[in-house]
Amino acid sequence: MKPITLSRRALCLALLAGLGLGMALFAACSSETVSGVTPTPTRTPRPPTPTPTLTPSPTPTPAWPVTAFVPQGLPVPVAGTLNTALAAHPDLFAPAPSAETADVQVMLRTNSNSDATLLAEWFYAVVAPFPTLTEEVTWTDIASSWSGTPAGPFAGRPLLMTADVAATLVAIMGDPAPGAVEVVPADQIVQRAWDTRPAWAVVLFDQLDPRWKVLRVDGVSILDKEMDTGAWPLVVRVGVTGLERGVAKIQEVMDTPTSNRDPAKMTVVVMTGVTALSRATAMRMDRHGVTYPAQDIHSWLTEADVTHISNEVSFAENCPPPSDYYTMVFCSDPTFVELLEYIDVDVVELTGNHLLDWGVEAMNLSLRMYDERSIPYFGGGWDLAQAQRPLALTHGVHTFGFIGCNPAGPPSDWATDDRPGAAPCDYDLLYTQIRQLRERSILPIVTLQYWEFGQYEPTPQQRAEFRALADAGAVIVSGSQAHQPQGFDFHAGAFIHYGLGNLFFDQMWSLETRQEFVDRHVFYDGRHISTEVLTAILEDYARPRPMTPEERETLLKATFASSGW
Repeated sequence: MKPITLSRRALCLALLAGLGLGMALFAACSSETVSGVTPTPTRTPRPPTPTPTLTPSPTPTPAWPVTAFVPQGLPVPVAGTLNTALAAHPDLFAPAPSAETADVQVMLRTNSNSDATLLAEWFYAVVAPFPTLTEEVTWTDIASSWSGTPAGPFAGRPLLMTADVAATLVAIMGDPAPGAVEVVPADQIVQRAWDTRPAWAVVLFDQLDPRWKVLRVDGVSILDKEMDTGAWPLVVRVGVTGLERGVAKIQEVMDTPTSNRDPAKMTVVVMTGVTALSRATAMRMDRHGVTYPAQDIHSWLTEADVTHISNEVSFAENCPPPSDYYTMVFCSDPTFVELLEYIDVDVVELTGNHLLDWGVEAMNLSLRMYDERSIPYFGGGWDLAQAQRPLALTHGVHTFGFIGCNPAGPPSDWATDDRPGAAPCDYDLLYTQIRQLRERSILPIVTLQYWEFGQYEPTPQQRAEFRALADAGAVIVSGSQAHQPQGFDFHAGAFIHYGLGNLFFDQMWSLETRQEFVDRHVFYDGRHISTEVLTAILEDYARPRPMTPEERETLLKATFASSGW
């Protein structure tokens, strides 16, 4: 049997347990070793491991919502869109009482905070009543009048504007001087300006009205689609800065950037008067080149998105060489179609009273030439049905319905069921067609080859018949017949020009037949917002050139007076 070995310490512990002796004996025994017994090393008790004290984790800040501050003085549509977007997402945004306490801050962006992310650009136009001779102001004129030191052509006249426009301009320009601004309700501002001429105003670009004349500022026109927006002084830029995720989310819900002047929503339509590529005009084209007539106004015609020409004379293969001889029987050399291509014509009006001067075959040839070149036409055609059919033409967000007719005749010029020609005027049909176009959200543009008058004033019958077309829903009513320009009218929301005068024709025998209008109509987001009347004077029996300021003033004074203005 294996011997049992006990330490002396173990024996003493046993005795102590049995006899109940005190701690003194235990101390004596603990220091001795029994002979022949190997002692076990004494172990120092390990101190208890302390329980670690954990530092409490801070309560995490929620990522959403972030606080946002929207100031006063923003353009009303921008503020409305922004506040609606924020209110629609209470899980993302909460209002802040001030910019200093907000996570993200909306602001009017200026040079001092140009690093703010752009949310919106809102453009303002400087305008005057349509029958105003002044063409331009400077930014100095505007700023000086605002500060109470009037300057420029409207010195001493208050700037008219609505309360909303005034609030925004005050936010960026400071308070105006007493009498510098007159606040007018939106539905009264146009009439107020007309009643207090000379007058000027500041209006939102997208709230322009054809009864306004849009003024250039420092030589820049806000109606120019290619305008350098950085050079336009009357623009309010709205920005946002602050917490990155909040800025990004505001951009997302706002669908930024937004603007009230988007060139993609603009369409420019140019309307012109009489074109007859014959007689002395044709001689100059033979002598100087087919494009000679358009060399001085080429940019006017090609800049437009839709360029209209009323070509009164048909092309004919057997057209004799032109001469200055005064004849009333017209034809054009087929090569002259190059002029229409040069000016990038988009639509040809065929209401002219000389279309069949050279016979049916010449008209047929002309129609084939237009068809081959994909040049659409209206107001005339292969037969009566086509001649009276509206032409729908789309550019961008706009679709136009061109309708034209010839009430003056001669009847031999009118299309029939089996012969080409111009459309005779069936006014009841016209009214129905105009209303139907409106119902389809198509903008009706109506042209007439009316009776010709050697005067600026429209006759009472002419005024009544053009106005009736406006009552039916026409957006523009344009007289294509006039060799002498005529006046203007605004009626039932339409712009009426009773006669534009010649474009490419040889009538050099009087100042009145040399004077010409080219009407530049601007549409924005489905609405006609402005008409700029360009003025030219005929040179060398063929070539219109832009008028001098003095020549332009003479024509405008005469036509404004004939309009009752």
